[in-house]
Amino acid sequence: MAIAQNFKQSRIYEIMENNLDSDCGDIFKRYLDAKDDRDAQRAMKDELVAAVKASKNEAVKELLRYEKDLVGKSVWIIGGDGWAYDIGYGGLDHVMANNLNVNVLVLDTEVYSNTGGQSSKATQSAAIAKFAAGGKATAKKDMGMIFMQYGTVYVASVAMGANRQQTINAMIEAESYDGPSIIIAYSPCQAHGIKGGLENHQLVQAKAVECGYTTLYRYDPRKEHPLTIDSKEPKFELFKDFLKNENRYAQLIQLKGEEVADEMFEKTRQDAEKRYNRLVNFKNSLG
Repeated sequence: MAIAQNFKQSRIYEIMENNLDSDCGDIFKRYLDAKDDRDAQRAMKDELVAAVKASKNEAVKELLRYEKDLVGKSVWIIGGDGWAYDIGYGGLDHVMANNLNVNVLVLDTEVYSNTGGQSSKATQSAAIAKFAAGGKATAKKDMGMIFMQYGTVYVASVAMGANRQQTINAMIEAESYDGPSIIIAYSPCQAHGIKGGLENHQLVQAKAVECGYTTLYRYDPRKEHPLTIDSKEPKFELFKDFLKNENRYAQLIQLKGEEVADEMFEKTRQDAEKRYNRLVNFKNSLG
């Protein structure tokens, strides 16, 4: 869809550039000067269409075929973590490594929610899920860090319940970035077994950020200092209490005993701390 839109936009520009000396030349110039400013395109669209319809120059009439494309389109790809981290990662990586102006929103529930809670590469260690009945052994894939390494992708990690303004800022910045963008949104899920139910999901997001389970950041390649860590330094001493508030972790205590469960929780905490330190070190390396 993005490639098709780019083709149409290129053809619109070509027709206008080739007919600047026509009776529509003035509005064509204004449209071309606006470039990709959709607000400006929207403001002049009716005037532009009327001018083309009234024109005596048949060469400009082709623009009427692209009437619905005269205001540029924002392209968003929305999917879950099972697709983004796992089964569809190859395709996602191809899009992120390209120069298309597309935005991706990943709703990260850390499990394959649509198949009843299967473990995926987004699942954190120690979490109980289908095919990880004894608690997942390996760490969560750090997809945000992978894409930041490209240096050409806008990357953000958000949790609306922790910082609504940061989420809004990330959406606005991703939209305005002329290139591939990805926003990874931590999304509590029914499969987590949150105590008190999903009505507490906003509070859970806030606590997840507070204890370092997830971190808020924005990486904008346009900036001199591209990486901004938006959350405070984590209180990792709260980490295990956070895990025990969700059945996907708390069940380990009944399943394997408190001592073994505690060792697995400690690994999950250490994984999170490594991710955070890696993020801080990457920020420092950028200057």
